[in-house]
Amino acid sequence: MSRAAQNNELSGFEQVAGNGLLHRRALLAAFGGAVTVGVGLTPTEAAPLAEADWGLAPGDPVPAYQSPSKYAKNVVRTLSNPNFEPRTSQSRTPHQLLDGTITPNGVFFTIVHDGVPDIDPAKHELLVHGLVERPLVFSYETLLRYPMTSRIAFIECGGNSAGLFSPQPLQADVQALHGLVSCAEWTGVKLSTLLDETGIDPKARWFIGEGADAAHVMRSVPLGKALDDAMVALYQNGEPLMPGNGYPMRLLLPGYEGNMNIKYLRRIKLLPEPAFSYWESQVYTEPLPNGSAYQFYFVNEVKSFITRPSPGRALQQPGLYEISGLAYSGQGRISKVMVSADGGQSWAEAALQQPVLSMAFTRFRMPWQWNGGPAVLQSRAWDEAGHAQPTRAEFVAARGELPSVPPLLAFENHHFNAVTSWAVDQKGEITHAYA
Repeated sequence: MSRAAQNNELSGFEQVAGNGLLHRRALLAAFGGAVTVGVGLTPTEAAPLAEADWGLAPGDPVPAYQSPSKYAKNVVRTLSNPNFEPRTSQSRTPHQLLDGTITPNGVFFTIVHDGVPDIDPAKHELLVHGLVERPLVFSYETLLRYPMTSRIAFIECGGNSAGLFSPQPLQADVQALHGLVSCAEWTGVKLSTLLDETGIDPKARWFIGEGADAAHVMRSVPLGKALDDAMVALYQNGEPLMPGNGYPMRLLLPGYEGNMNIKYLRRIKLLPEPAFSYWESQVYTEPLPNGSAYQFYFVNEVKSFITRPSPGRALQQPGLYEISGLAYSGQGRISKVMVSADGGQSWAEAALQQPVLSMAFTRFRMPWQWNGGPAVLQSRAWDEAGHAQPTRAEFVAARGELPSVPPLLAFENHHFNAVTSWAVDQKGEITHAYA
């Protein structure tokens, strides 16, 4: 279909912002047959379908554990340490190749500091002690006898998107820039239930969680979080935790930065004050432009990014497209996502895919008619507490930026949540840009 014909078919739909953003009725009409999308469609006469090879003979047997199709072999995590050297390793989620709001277990991001331990659940124990009335040890089998609860929640590494502290935009895809965040349904035992068993000393104000892997990652957490929504998670999307995500048990702190959600959990200790462990005094702290320290920042701030279209997924021809992405906040539900196709000069409100849950991924969608010219795509989110995702200028004024371009996978800076921009050129190629 010619560009003129597409424009004529879409002319009856309301433009809600500049550079081709349309009211969401445009997508409903397109998929209902009222409008020809014009991307990859082949006109044909009514005729019997030809039989492909796979329809002419029996297929493969069903395996005991289902694996993805060989034709989806590129939907995998990227590895920062493919040679398994003895150092911190990251694997990043391919958000640009996924849709919906739940991250499959096999591509859920991981960060491990000393490899993935091979923990026998029959020998693993969780100690709860410190400022408690009755120190107790819980086995894995014992925890399975407690009342279970489930919730959907995202986990985001504090260093996710750290490359965007760079003074120039790093040229990489969504996976490289924003791949250290994922969302799952978690099932386990509320930490408050276990603390009811041990009793709490009135002097307790904090607790530490410690992992059983060789790194023994330890973080201090306000006790109020333990009594609110903290969980000892045993299941991830309905199956036992993946080894890289903490099998046989991990601490889940909805909305709090990833490293506090201790994997391979072996110890909870109640304290009168923070422990000031290595991980919180040396690693997850950094200077601010005003000279003070950015420390004990727990909550992942409101954030969004567009997953489609995005770098590496070029537009093939002018026409109607859906702009889609993810929004989330560690302080509640997403209340609104605005989308721009002209670098922030005008904005339109995107549709939020239901259900919109607290501290979980929310998928947003916006119809867009690309006219074949330059465009800059952005998304900006708000949460129910009234927090707005900052522009890049606002973020840099408050948090600063690096003096030079960092390595792509560096993550020494934390909690980047500013607006991300994708620039579309006249060929349909998409690059990371600052706007």
